[in-house]
Amino acid sequence: MNSGPIPTHSIQSQPGATPSGLHPEQYFRTIRAVMDSLAGALGSRAEIVLHDFRQPDHSIVAVAGAVTGRRPGGSVTQIGMSIMREGDAAKDHYSYVTSSPNGLVLKSVTVPLREEDGHVFGALCVNIDISEFWMLGQSIQSLVGPTEQPPRPVSFIDDIDGVITDVVKEEMNLLGRPLAELSRQERLRLLRALDARGVFSLQRSIPQIADHLGLSRATLYNDLKHMRQENGGEGEGPAARTSVRPNGG
Repeated sequence: MNSGPIPTHSIQSQPGATPSGLHPEQYFRTIRAVMDSLAGALGSRAEIVLHDFRQPDHSIVAVAGAVTGRRPGGSVTQIGMSIMREGDAAKDHYSYVTSSPNGLVLKSVTVPLREEDGHVFGALCVNIDISEFWMLGQSIQSLVGPTEQPPRPVSFIDDIDGVITDVVKEEMNLLGRPLAELSRQERLRLLRALDARGVFSLQRSIPQIADHLGLSRATLYNDLKHMRQENGGEGEGPAARTSVRPNGG
């Protein structure tokens, strides 16, 4: 298997994510053996997804339950990219609310998987369809007070290029301007936002982002270098920010 780029940060331990001492492949086998039983116990509204971040384009190792329509061999989502961006400093993501492309409202939990030394190599995710409960809650809150924040949209699709495109669209909407009309400062602001969300942890993102912006790859690399120098000299390009471990652990 090809290794995917994952940024690493030196840590000793993370609360709530105890290292197992297992090789990643042993870890995956152990979790896969109980996923169907766990999904069955949670009911038909639940789905469990196991990710291997060493191959982010095809990170899904196994799926139990059917909520988002994801399948083994699918890619990471925006949540996965953000964990990859955080590297070994990543924390567990508990009880966050997301919305899927097919209109479902999901309550999700994502827990990074770590080797004995704390290195993050994957994640275990649980998605529960709470659409009906969300709509009921919104109806009640409209009568008694302000509504909650809307669910965060997440691309529960199996194509990493589609995930990258959705992230670019989200950031473009926040800027309020078409990509072709951005000034250089606005473009640097966009690159900073994409970098913070882990997009450039994926080396294949470079040609795709260059196409979206109508730039050559050389120009994009120069803009990234300039942006990171403004941020305190965090590297000379995507490769300078990532450190990949071989699949052997």
